[in-house]
Amino acid sequence: MKPPVGAISTPKDSKNGGRARVSGSGWAWPNPMCEGPATRRSPTGPYPKPGSRVEPRYPSGPGHSLQPQQTPLGTSRQASTRPVRRGEAGNQGMSAGDMFDAVCSGKSAMVALVDEWLDSYKQSREAGLLELINFIVQCCGCKGVVTRDMFDNMQNAEIISSLTNEFREGSENYPLCTPGPQWKRFKAGLCEFVRVLVRSCQNSLLYDEYLFSSLMALLTGMSDSQVRAFRHTSTLLAMKLMTGVMEVAVILSTQLQISQRRYDLENRKNAQDRASARLEVLQATISELQENREELSSLMNATFRGVFVHRYRDHLPEVRAVCIAELGKWLSEDPEDFLNDGNLKYLGWTLNDKQSPVRLQCVLALQSLYQEKDFIGRLELFTSRFKERMLSMVLDKDPDVAVEMVHLLLLIHQKTEGGLQDEECGRIYPLVFASHRGLASAAGSFLYNNFKKVIASDYQESWTTVGPNVAFFNILVSFYIQSEFQQHGVYLVDSLWDVAGSELRDWETMTTLLLQDDGLSDAEEGALIELMMCAIKRAAEGFPPVGRTQGKKILNMKDKKIQAQDRRRITTHFINLIPQLLAKYSVDEEKVCLLLEAPFHFDLEMYSSSKPLEKHLDLLVSQVCGIVKKHSEARVLEACARLVPALCSDCYTFSTRTHLAFSQLLDGLTECFNTYLDDLLQGTADEEDMYRAALALKRIATFNRAMDLKRWKLFNPCLDVLQSNVVRDLDNEVELLQLKKEVRLFYSVCQTCLSLDQAEIRDQAFELLCDVVLLYSPGSVRSQTLAQPPPDSLRSEMASFVMDYIFTGCEDDHFTGVNEEMTIATFQRKHNQLAGYCKLVIYGALDLSAATDVFKHYSKYHKEFGDIIKETLSKSRLINPVQSAKTVCLSLQQLFSEMISEKPDEQELGEIRGLAKRLAMSFGTNLHRVRKSLVALHMDGMRFAFRDPKEGELQHLNLAFLEILSDFTFKVLHQDRAQLSAFLKAECPSAALSWPSVRMYQRSLEGSSSKPRQEEGGGEKESSTLSPPINPTAKRRKTTAQDSVSSAQRISWMDSSSIHGSLLSPALTSTVLLEQTKPQASTHPRDTDFNESSGLLEPDSEDEFDEGLSLIEENNVEAEEHKIENVQSISDEEFSPILPVFKVTAAPTDLFVSLAQAQI
Repeated sequence: MKPPVGAISTPKDSKNGGRARVSGSGWAWPNPMCEGPATRRSPTGPYPKPGSRVEPRYPSGPGHSLQPQQTPLGTSRQASTRPVRRGEAGNQGMSAGDMFDAVCSGKSAMVALVDEWLDSYKQSREAGLLELINFIVQCCGCKGVVTRDMFDNMQNAEIISSLTNEFREGSENYPLCTPGPQWKRFKAGLCEFVRVLVRSCQNSLLYDEYLFSSLMALLTGMSDSQVRAFRHTSTLLAMKLMTGVMEVAVILSTQLQISQRRYDLENRKNAQDRASARLEVLQATISELQENREELSSLMNATFRGVFVHRYRDHLPEVRAVCIAELGKWLSEDPEDFLNDGNLKYLGWTLNDKQSPVRLQCVLALQSLYQEKDFIGRLELFTSRFKERMLSMVLDKDPDVAVEMVHLLLLIHQKTEGGLQDEECGRIYPLVFASHRGLASAAGSFLYNNFKKVIASDYQESWTTVGPNVAFFNILVSFYIQSEFQQHGVYLVDSLWDVAGSELRDWETMTTLLLQDDGLSDAEEGALIELMMCAIKRAAEGFPPVGRTQGKKILNMKDKKIQAQDRRRITTHFINLIPQLLAKYSVDEEKVCLLLEAPFHFDLEMYSSSKPLEKHLDLLVSQVCGIVKKHSEARVLEACARLVPALCSDCYTFSTRTHLAFSQLLDGLTECFNTYLDDLLQGTADEEDMYRAALALKRIATFNRAMDLKRWKLFNPCLDVLQSNVVRDLDNEVELLQLKKEVRLFYSVCQTCLSLDQAEIRDQAFELLCDVVLLYSPGSVRSQTLAQPPPDSLRSEMASFVMDYIFTGCEDDHFTGVNEEMTIATFQRKHNQLAGYCKLVIYGALDLSAATDVFKHYSKYHKEFGDIIKETLSKSRLINPVQSAKTVCLSLQQLFSEMISEKPDEQELGEIRGLAKRLAMSFGTNLHRVRKSLVALHMDGMRFAFRDPKEGELQHLNLAFLEILSDFTFKVLHQDRAQLSAFLKAECPSAALSWPSVRMYQRSLEGSSSKPRQEEGGGEKESSTLSPPINPTAKRRKTTAQDSVSSAQRISWMDSSSIHGSLLSPALTSTVLLEQTKPQASTHPRDTDFNESSGLLEPDSEDEFDEGLSLIEENNVEAEEHKIENVQSISDEEFSPILPVFKVTAAPTDLFVSLAQAQI
């Protein structure tokens, strides 16, 4: 018996001892117990069973010659680049070039092209085959040509080797991978050429044991080549060739079965009725068909073993994808020969491929198999072994693969006997909330199919009474409530829209369920209302929700027609039911807010189309006014206010009626407020009166954007209330003194709390301090009498808090640990605290020198707080560029002093230099703008390096600081370097001029490079070892008020484009109301002066700064600017992520302030 075509054996070679040859990598021993997927160095497959090996009748491999009857000569010739002429070797047919041009154009009829080549092949089969070979070589992108002499005397391996030498060095593009519209048609044309060639030869040349055997031998050898173009093109041709042969084999099998049935039918007749001649003809036909079928089986078996089993694991994903795509065709179209576990394993292994195109082809191949019910029995073992992998692929990183996998799992669930378990289905259901619409729609189709299955089994008896859609909505609501993604009903509706659009448009069933008295629970009613409103919006707008659309939202004519029809149906149905629904759920905040969205999707012109419909409009307006009177929640009031402009629009004839109704509502609210106005002004109103007046104003203020409130003249009454209750109290001197005393007491209590061991109390105290210090800073209050700056002891404690509890352990705790949620919460808390402290520096509540502790952590904690520190650097330069640069220098001086106080370490010095480089890059590329700042930084740095030693200190203790300072030199303009060099010679003692650190810094000033200097080699590396010995002293963790350094949070809310620009009013830190604050009256933060003890002196004026500097000519300035543009530095305006902005909840009197501002 013939074995199945897929039975693959590992041929043994006497020279290699039975080893399997793996192309391009070496030898690998076959594993008889092979269970997993073969790697690129693993054997091609398990050993066959005894007797299952079939020797192919067609020789293959690189050792086979194109002319087997010729004895190869001892000499070999290189591939010639001479084009093959049409008349060469007596061939008068098409040349290889003509065939290539025809395939590339895509316009020629492939049948005519193949017929013309067959005519030339029949005249001379050697010349015709040679032209076909050269056509294949040209399709590979090779410029070489196989000559007749090479064809007659060289073996395949030698020909391929000669052609390989003709490839251009570094050539990566070849026709199959070349971009462009012309080459897009090439692959399809080439595949069509192979298909037509096999079909044209299916009755003759396919069995001549010359054409296809020689062609397959060459393709097998080329598929093993190291050249990508040869391997890719030959594999594609071989796979398509085998597919064509397989199709012919299927036709032969069908003809063989028909002939066999005819023979058996004739043979079962009586002897007198039996036609012997017919039996002989049928027997001869059967024998011929069996012989041809064996010929094709042998050819397919050789191709499968020679090409597929090697190339399905090729390192090129394009080659692997071709093999898997064709394997899927073989399995589905010829199941008798290919559909077995031995071949299905290749699909199972390829599900784990690293490249998504290969996985996609594998999933598509499996879909074609599971669609056929007759194949399910043969797929049972495959399903059980690879189901878990298929379930995990619904979360594939490539959405296209995930979409097709969901479709595949739906087929498995529908076709297989057991289907998928509930737990397995539960892994697919959440995908209906995915942002990728294709994946969500596929999951929606899966979910809808399960809904229908449940309805068919559990609700079949109730169909006659309630209808199938009632059961559908019951299941849908139950699923939505149990899901973990509530408040996202719009995405669930969109996922089901393509498959359940008719059910989701069944407004009658939904409103019937909502209006009945004892049908649904409160949670079910809320879920159904939300889903109904999402369906209304989806039908009326015609677009998917936000996040699932790409590009512009444009509807075609068909979609616009459907949208208009849906809008009319929605209006016709809900125009009389929406008042009833509002009346039933008028006291429920959530449901009312949802129902109030419905009129926005109505065709409001229908209200004016007839008199009876105007009655429904009056009912709607009446319900809206009643809801305003019943509710005090801002969400409900805003929903009602949004509806007012739509109903009062002048484009509708009924606008006068609706405007009158809402005006009467405001009249009543104004009258309510005026009732309590006198008591409010006299101060005799109790809490209930104040509440009622405030509630009336709150409802009126909601309509501020919807209607013009000037008619009710509310400004003066509100202003009187403000003057009597706010300004009068603040002018009271006694209360002012009491307020300042309470603030100082608050400072004292919070300062004590900063030292407690309870982390929660300590953190809350720090956050409150950040808010209160900011509120009572001189730059925030309107009157300086209210300003209450923090005492020095409190500044020191806050700086110590930053050092001890923010810049500690972040590098170890960042999103790691057992409790990830707690770790993230801790990081966010530190992030918020750091932002609050930095606001104190930026808005002048703390001196700018307090930012030194923040800046010196810029490098170490760049991953955690780099965005905050960078924004603080940027904003500090807007306040005072020179002082900001001096602060940067001071932070480096503090780090250097800490290093000196301990044992000097070259590694620690390198870390400080790394921080200096990062800080230098923050100055940007506009060097003329930061010119003054950089000069001040260098001068302060040199003063620190050459400062006089204190009592008990060694001489020249800080000279190594010049190495750190040299990392800022590349930012200094050349005309300023001369001044700095002169300053260096004036400050530096003569004995220290020879020290390596001084020489390094001096060379950096004299150099002309505009790029950051790298680590100095040679003598400069030894600067720290050449420094005088140092007596280490203890290092203090806490900082003093003068040297305190604060932590910085990213301050994205303080955007300003000018150095002298105003900063917006800051948001506060300790509150939880996540709301963007509106810009208020800006204040100019005052420039803070550094302590005189720091040694940082700022030039008094621009004239003093420019005095003594040697300026260069204008053309040199332009040349310098050109160099600056080439400096690769971190821009000050690059990525700045947005932090949450917090605002303090409004006090009771703020309601009147807000209303007065809105009225103004």
